[in-house]
Amino acid sequence: MAHSTELRRQIEDLALQLVVAEPRTGAEASGWVNALQRIHDRAVEEQAGQLAGAVVALLDSLSPAAADGVVSPPDLLQDGIVTLQQILNGETPGSAPQSEPSLAQDPELLGDFILESREHLVSIEAQLLTLEGDPQASEALNAVFRGFHTIKGLAGFLELWDVQKLAHETEAVLDRARSSQWALTPRAIDVILKSADYLGRWLTHLESGLQGQHSEAPPPDAALIQDIQALTASGSPEAQPAIDLAHLACAVEGSPAAEAAVSAEPARHRNEAMAVKVDTAKLDYLVDMAGEMVIAESLVRHDPDLAGLRSQALQRKLAQMTRITAELQKTAMAMRLVPIGPLFRRMSRLVRDLSRQFGKQVHMETEGDEIELDRTIVEELADPLMHMVRNAIDHGIEMPQERLACGKTAAARLLLKAQHQSGQVVIEIGDDGRGLDAARIRDKAIQKGLLDPEKQLSESEIFNLIFEPGFTTAAQITNVSGRGVGMDVVRRHIEKLRGRIEIRSTLGRGANFLLKLPLTLAIIDGLVVGVGSERYIVPLFAVREMFRPTAETIWTVQQRAEMALVRGTLLPVLRLYKRFGVRPRSTVPTESVLVVAEVEGACYCLLVDELIGKQEVVIKSLGETFSGITGIAGGAIMGDGRVGLILDLDRLLKDGDREAAR
Repeated sequence: MAHSTELRRQIEDLALQLVVAEPRTGAEASGWVNALQRIHDRAVEEQAGQLAGAVVALLDSLSPAAADGVVSPPDLLQDGIVTLQQILNGETPGSAPQSEPSLAQDPELLGDFILESREHLVSIEAQLLTLEGDPQASEALNAVFRGFHTIKGLAGFLELWDVQKLAHETEAVLDRARSSQWALTPRAIDVILKSADYLGRWLTHLESGLQGQHSEAPPPDAALIQDIQALTASGSPEAQPAIDLAHLACAVEGSPAAEAAVSAEPARHRNEAMAVKVDTAKLDYLVDMAGEMVIAESLVRHDPDLAGLRSQALQRKLAQMTRITAELQKTAMAMRLVPIGPLFRRMSRLVRDLSRQFGKQVHMETEGDEIELDRTIVEELADPLMHMVRNAIDHGIEMPQERLACGKTAAARLLLKAQHQSGQVVIEIGDDGRGLDAARIRDKAIQKGLLDPEKQLSESEIFNLIFEPGFTTAAQITNVSGRGVGMDVVRRHIEKLRGRIEIRSTLGRGANFLLKLPLTLAIIDGLVVGVGSERYIVPLFAVREMFRPTAETIWTVQQRAEMALVRGTLLPVLRLYKRFGVRPRSTVPTESVLVVAEVEGACYCLLVDELIGKQEVVIKSLGETFSGITGIAGGAIMGDGRVGLILDLDRLLKDGDREAAR
């Protein structure tokens, strides 16, 4: 029979409350009972006998089950409400749902579920690691419980039954831990972390489906569910508190328990209500449009037709437009920034697992979690940071016995730190382990043919040899490191982000790797140089110095390679006009300017006609048409409307090396 809208609304409201409300212990349990009673009365009024009978059966089952403590009342409520919904929809009560979810569900709902669930999993992992250090941290335990509870409810709403089942089983054992029926052990934390990993694989599968990519759903993990269910097998009956209907006191509208719970919640719910989730594609488009507006404003401001006008009112209006445009771009760029803290916390799990694998004791500390970076940079940093943390634990940090013999504490200190420095963000990965052995690195590089034995290098240059492809000092290959693959990739990855790596180390005391990165990838501080009638932009982060050479500065080696003597060191010279086939104003070096650039630890000089100035520019892609041109990283529209080409210094250096080798 058809049911009224009011009856359907009452049942759906009750189901929603069960999804979003955390079961609490309180003095009032009337909220759920009264809500069910109202549904019963409405069903009787509408002569919905089957529905009314199901409500009575649900109410009758709650009290004895709660008293026995075998099945928690929230579990019975969930099953009971599913039964009511099935009756409401004309389905057979108790029929099994489909085990394979359809990705044809509302993509917006699935996207929100994936985003919110990932946030919960990050929090779950961090709080579990807190619990491992302090099993009595009740707030951390409650946070883990809330995370699984919310994922379970949302998964049930979207008919993701495998996700719901695992989250439900994990939530159930966590609820027993909250009730002091059993204590969290390292083994229990291992199992719960595996549960979170399984849910993470499901989210990856769902995300692939939303993006139109083929992906196999993770198979149901019966062994994991058995491990979860077995966690409470050793719980002592004496520790089990009496459970009654007060356990059902949840955030039901109008109940005193709900009002008390809301008033007791920390201010973070109020803060979260002020945040709005925005599709990243829309955000990127907004940033692009802000950049276009900056370019348009610059074109208007430098228009020659306006330059001749002497109107004070017009100049004030242009100045106002410039100020507003700059503020708009600044705000749009700030919307792309995210704190580095969540990325640091992701490393906690890696440190825990690797230290246990190697039998080492490592205490990870973080500083500057609030420092913000471009979202893309943070995402791209995950793999390099993970590799460097692996190397620190595998190569840098000693075994506890070795540390004690050296007068150190058995537990090593691993520091992840972020700070602002000279307009950049510096991320430091430091440890108090063995440090880098410069003599050993040099010998290994010579053995592998990476270094001429006669060549003298500074300590910093020797340290940079670890970034050479195929270099490793590992005594044996492990499943973590030692194959000579990794640090060269790390450097390339960081330089792709327009950053660079510096190494500081003291043998026997530890090593520090500093990643120096720009705040954002959408704009760049550049040195604008002129070559003939063309303009080029040299990324400012790679510029070391600029000067006009003298006759004694330029040297020719073997009548081919041109070198410049800079502070006692010969550096290769690249004439930019030759590289791009541009007619220069002069070919005489003393009438030109040398720009010293550094990439991958190597320096070389660019010969240009003039320095025009420093400018912050919006990076624009040159598209597929110009993708084959090497030495150019992108373009930027200058204030006069002309296009300036952003130089790819790494490619220019490598192309120059090949030219010199011929």
